[in-house]
Amino acid sequence: MSSEPGRGRGVCALVVTYHPDAQLALRVAAVAAQVDAVILVDNGSDDEALAMLRRLALDPAIELIENGANLGVARALNRGVRRAAERGFDWVLTLDQDSRAAPDLIEVLFAVRAAHPEPERLAVLGAGYEDAAMPAAATVAEPWVEVESVITSGSLFALPMYRTIGPFRDEFFIDYVDTEFCFRARALGYRIARTRRALMSHEIGAPTGHRLLGTLKWTTNHSAERRYYIARNDTVMLREQGRFRHGGWALKSLGRRLRTCKRVLLYERHKAAKIAATLQGWWHGIRGRMGPRARARRPGQGPVL
Repeated sequence: MSSEPGRGRGVCALVVTYHPDAQLALRVAAVAAQVDAVILVDNGSDDEALAMLRRLALDPAIELIENGANLGVARALNRGVRRAAERGFDWVLTLDQDSRAAPDLIEVLFAVRAAHPEPERLAVLGAGYEDAAMPAAATVAEPWVEVESVITSGSLFALPMYRTIGPFRDEFFIDYVDTEFCFRARALGYRIARTRRALMSHEIGAPTGHRLLGTLKWTTNHSAERRYYIARNDTVMLREQGRFRHGGWALKSLGRRLRTCKRVLLYERHKAAKIAATLQGWWHGIRGRMGPRARARRPGQGPVL
């Protein structure tokens, strides 16, 4: 297929789903109008959500891959990318299930890519986004900015670069999957950029603002499960990517975890579970224990993901 943007020109959108809400169809339609195909990779949604996904897949432009269980975001992404490659696509756009693409997202991404001084070295171009729950950033004239990493949602990359960099890291399961991929790309001499303009709506967690001594503080209200993966995978990243002496990465990570615990204690619900998950994630990161988090189980039960 051609490597130029737009419908009929080799662009596949990839969305990982996990118990999506009823508005998913509208969000899929917003991106489907701009690409050649959409691949949905479902990570073990319930029957009602699967019925909706199967209805969407009746459209010839939409394909559904059912994993049957929660295999994690990284593994689902890799499975979707492999399927896009099998179908002959040149470009993949990854989107979270709750992200709503602007009508010209693909057009702008490729225009920015073409204007980049080294498009052949641009491993990932991320879409800027607006978060309805947080204040909008000031508008700037520059069309893009060089960054260390971008979030998975709204990221465009060419399949040949993905093959060179290597797949998303399955053992991370969720969180820092995008960061680790971008760091690996930069280590190989590639560049990462993000559009200045917001090209989609997207929320990081369920952010809420709180006043403390006249200062507005934000917290993401991530679940205990997400707090675990954030703590663990950030610790692993510090160990592998940071430049620390005498185990300094462990202390750096512990400091970050304690700040997270303070914010949870001050502003969030389910404090005990989240703090316990955060500290467990830090410890597992120290020990190198990867993969899905094993939950406590009753006798006779297998592990629950």
